[in-house]
Amino acid sequence: MADTVLYEVSDGLATITLNRPEAMNALNIETKVALRDAVRSAAADDAVRAVLLTAAGERAFCVGQDLKEHIGLLAADRETGSGQTMSTVREHYNPIVRALAGAEKPVVAAVNGVAAGAGLGFALAADYRIVADTAAFNTSFAGVALTADSGVSWALPRVVGPGRAADLLLFPRNIGAQEAYELGIATRVVPAAELRAEAEKTARALAEGPTVAYAALKEAMAYGLTHSLSETLDKEEELQARAGASEDHAIAVRAFVEKAKPTYLGR
Repeated sequence: MADTVLYEVSDGLATITLNRPEAMNALNIETKVALRDAVRSAAADDAVRAVLLTAAGERAFCVGQDLKEHIGLLAADRETGSGQTMSTVREHYNPIVRALAGAEKPVVAAVNGVAAGAGLGFALAADYRIVADTAAFNTSFAGVALTADSGVSWALPRVVGPGRAADLLLFPRNIGAQEAYELGIATRVVPAAELRAEAEKTARALAEGPTVAYAALKEAMAYGLTHSLSETLDKEEELQARAGASEDHAIAVRAFVEKAKPTYLGR
């Protein structure tokens, strides 16, 4: 795996770190491939019970597409007529977002700085976003004459509402941490110096939790957003049966009766 993305698994927690701080963690091809592979690995690994997505440096979480590389790729496209440059959405961004949002385990994003474009999309694909008080978000797409990708057109209206999402997409601007919290983009805002410790504490608590139940909760919420109440009740019945048959449910009930702290197995 390229060193533009660092990947580490420890005690059930996979930590994925974007590692191009000198380029504000912009996404060149090497980084996109490495991030896609890391996220897929974390999602598929049964030993991983939670994922922490973060970034090196203090200025940026991820500013989206590396436009310096992008300019060269566009020029090559014009010469060859291949149109390959925008295939990055299909080859990289979509698989990354699908793996983050669809992982059968909690995903925590620790947003240390600016999250723009695809960086915003990756943060929104996480289940829990802990944000430094110095961080900011920006849709940025219209500013470079592009439409939204990385799931932003799906996630942002669901988080902030359609009207607010239209405003933020049509008129890109920096959204500070406090405003992001008020809009629901940030789950928690913490002092920048405490971000990594707080994010790791949260992610490790989730890695020690009832993984099957967390996966069911993610699936239930995603399903409920696009289905009727009746359909969602049927889905809840299905998912509750799955959670109820897990070893962790038996452990939790026994611990409750015994007034003890449960030690979950993640199955």
